[in-house]
Amino acid sequence: MNSLNAITIFVFVLIGSTGAVFGQALPSRSDTQNWNDVNLTVPLSKQVDYVMQGTLRNGRNLSRPVDERLGIGFAFKFGKYLTVTPNYLYIGMQPFEGRRIFENRLSVPTTVRVPVGRFVFADRNLFERRLRHPGVNSTRYRNRFQVEHPIGPAKQKISLFVSDEVFYDWLVNAWVRNRAAVGVSKVVNKHFTFELYYLRQNDSHSVPGDLHVIGSTWRFKL
Repeated sequence: MNSLNAITIFVFVLIGSTGAVFGQALPSRSDTQNWNDVNLTVPLSKQVDYVMQGTLRNGRNLSRPVDERLGIGFAFKFGKYLTVTPNYLYIGMQPFEGRRIFENRLSVPTTVRVPVGRFVFADRNLFERRLRHPGVNSTRYRNRFQVEHPIGPAKQKISLFVSDEVFYDWLVNAWVRNRAAVGVSKVVNKHFTFELYYLRQNDSHSVPGDLHVIGSTWRFKL
């Protein structure tokens, strides 16, 4: 009888444990998000700008904020085509329920922009060091290639752009992410430019990693 009671208790414990495991919702690999960036540029000289950035990303299928960023940096212009912008970002993330990550990120983007006829070709190479808590620190390389072309009447100052960006992470020694985007930019005046875009991200390691994004960028220049 004691053996039967022990077996019965064991079966109920096993069933209860299994139900608890399957009852927990696992984080989804995909998400729909809205990204909003505000950039402020303050010219210090003809060759140097001070740059500030703020970002808010809404995720979990647009239900709540999942990513907040604040950053500062300096843009150094070398000739007509080359800009180097070392910068610092503080990032707070809540990618899914029960998970919070804080990150200090140092990066050095180097961008070459070359006009060819009515097209503008831009290639950005970026190295970044990610100091994460909790988590493992890592270093990534990113390359984004973008093509821009004006559309509509010239006086409207509207351009169409398409871009693709790939990520290499030395933590796993692999190309881990691709971002493809299409959008339009509107030069409102010499102090304000607005961008609206759609972005598709595929990521083999992050959760969530596969994203549909509608984003906006508000660029102000003093």
